[in-house]
Amino acid sequence: MTVSVDVWLRGNDFATTEAIDGLRGPAAAWSDADVRQLLEGMLRAMDRTKRPGAPNRPVSLRGLSWIVNPFEDGVVVAIEITLGAAVAGPFQVDKSALETMIERVLATPNGTVH
Repeated sequence: MTVSVDVWLRGNDFATTEAIDGLRGPAAAWSDADVRQLLEGMLRAMDRTKRPGAPNRPVSLRGLSWIVNPFEDGVVVAIEITLGAAVAGPFQVDKSALETMIERVLATPNGTVH
């Protein structure tokens, strides 16, 4: 499954759209590992937008603000860090279930430091 991510970098007056490939669908059947892949993919999309053509760097799920918002017929996930913001979705999944998974994923260290 390919997910579109709208990325806005601080200092720019426009957003770009990136893609995250390899997520299993549908979102209602995601595990914590899938949610981790989504969040890491969103951070990598922001990094690719800032550093086009550069290799992927390790990411860490620390220091980010996030929210799950209703949108059209599903929900979107938005994250914000100092670099900018990213919004992925919409996904057809229960809002509170996705919020619970994100909370669990962010509470579990992944051992990666950026």
